[in-house]
Amino acid sequence: MEHVEELKALRDDIHREVAKVIVGQEETIEEMLVALLAQGHVLLEGVPGTAKTLMVRTLAAAIDLEFGRVQFTPDLMPSDILGTNVFDFKSSAFRLTKGPIFTELLLADEINRAPAKTQSALLEAMQERQVSIDAQRHVLSPNFTVFATQNPVEQEGTYPLPEAQLDRFLLKIQVGYPSEAEEDRILRMAGIGVGSVEVEAAGITPVASAETLARVRGLANAVEVHDPVRGYIRDLMRATRQTPMILLGAGPRAGVHLLVASRWFAALAGRTFVTPDDVQRAAHPVICHRLVLAPEVELDGLGAAEVLDRVSSTVEVPR
Repeated sequence: MEHVEELKALRDDIHREVAKVIVGQEETIEEMLVALLAQGHVLLEGVPGTAKTLMVRTLAAAIDLEFGRVQFTPDLMPSDILGTNVFDFKSSAFRLTKGPIFTELLLADEINRAPAKTQSALLEAMQERQVSIDAQRHVLSPNFTVFATQNPVEQEGTYPLPEAQLDRFLLKIQVGYPSEAEEDRILRMAGIGVGSVEVEAAGITPVASAETLARVRGLANAVEVHDPVRGYIRDLMRATRQTPMILLGAGPRAGVHLLVASRWFAALAGRTFVTPDDVQRAAHPVICHRLVLAPEVELDGLGAAEVLDRVSSTVEVPR
């Protein structure tokens, strides 16, 4: 229990530092922290101006991680992300000029603006934390995490992410508008000249290092997942594959991701066991982006979240 309390204290410290720049969005920050601790990748979706990029930059500053950013555009090439071998005339040998992917926390900004060939450059890195350049394998940092952003409303000039890449994101987080009180505070801060993008000037103190992350990641092993809860996760996965509303249900990787995310939600809440509430808390960000709905369901105006709620209601919840 002592270890879980230490994790809760770390979470509170991170929220405090992030709040120096970000107004509200506590739930989003919590989900981002879950993904980082679980060594999973995140897809942030929200309309322009909801501080998606700023949140990633601020989280990196609070945890003292090396930060890199790639602005995805239609003309971006895989080598712009991975790097390339350049011939050095002095040494008469090729040397690797590393791309921005050689970092710890990579912001893939507007990822759906790049074509599939460029998006696929991330697949090996996201799954195996390594990249292959000219048949040579280069290992990335064990802390390598992708935080990708995309806008939900812009269609022109965008390329849908393929299912194989979506399945590699542990969580897809919906970033919404601030509340009325939060928006009032944002406007007050702007009125007194507080810059909304000045992360360096906000006085953020790193409260964790890469070594701290490596140590606390072992704490999740102390969080038990009992057989009834594990069976509940299995039944949820299978239910998504057995309904005519869904053409492509959640695969085994989704089940593993749901168990891992549920564990970390429980740990951050200060518990040493996973409850069905933890599973339900993690279900939407873990599962929804992996589902392919039947055409008639989409014509009825239903989204993945509504369909998942209907499917979940048919699965018995353990006591």
